[in-house]
Amino acid sequence: MSGVVLLLVSFSSPVVMAPPPNAPCRKCCDHMSPAEGSGDHPTMGEFSHVPEIRTYINMTILKGDKGDRGDRGTPGKVGHEGPPGPQGVAGSRGSKGQMGPQGDPCKLQYSAFSVARRKSLHSDDAYQAVIFDTVFVNLDNNFDMFQGKFLCRVAGVYFFNVNIHTWNFKETYLHIMQNDMERAIVYAQPSDRSIMQSQSLMLELQAGDAVWTRLFKRDRENAIYSDDVDVYITFNGYLIKPSGD
Repeated sequence: MSGVVLLLVSFSSPVVMAPPPNAPCRKCCDHMSPAEGSGDHPTMGEFSHVPEIRTYINMTILKGDKGDRGDRGTPGKVGHEGPPGPQGVAGSRGSKGQMGPQGDPCKLQYSAFSVARRKSLHSDDAYQAVIFDTVFVNLDNNFDMFQGKFLCRVAGVYFFNVNIHTWNFKETYLHIMQNDMERAIVYAQPSDRSIMQSQSLMLELQAGDAVWTRLFKRDRENAIYSDDVDVYITFNGYLIKPSGD
């Protein structure tokens, strides 16, 4: 009888055994030894050929239980900084904070004057300071009415203005002075008609400087006109900007 012998060997995993390819057909009694004295050589037996073994391992059987979690590894190197992301949505408005403490009061500095003269003035052999007799404004008494001078107590930039009325047929020649320096002039030639003349300027003063007006000395007759009824001669000044602000 011909056939194939299949042998299952049980180890830790199933094993399949098969005869080699092209094995010769054997009778079922070939495995028996010849009778004693028959003279036949004994057969090699059914397993004279080593069978081919093919192993199949079921990995699901070999897989063990899940082990414990390992220790945390050391941190890696910091990567390159990425590009900035898009601007996020504006957050909700916060609540109003508490009121802060009261600040120091503002230290504003002022200086201003406006004076007038109600009497006419004629030239003399020497320069004459124009003395004023009427006060409109004189903050902190910075304008000295006896000397006819504005005395600077707050250093800074000031604006000054002089208005005069000329006298018929007489020359008008007036200086605006800073200390002993002539800064501007008010001038009118002799005419048969009197007119109003004006001069303005800005000066940067230091504390202690004096600004005043003077009538030119007599080279030829010159004068400024005024009367007790109307105001024709005025002198004005005020601080524009203190130094250091």
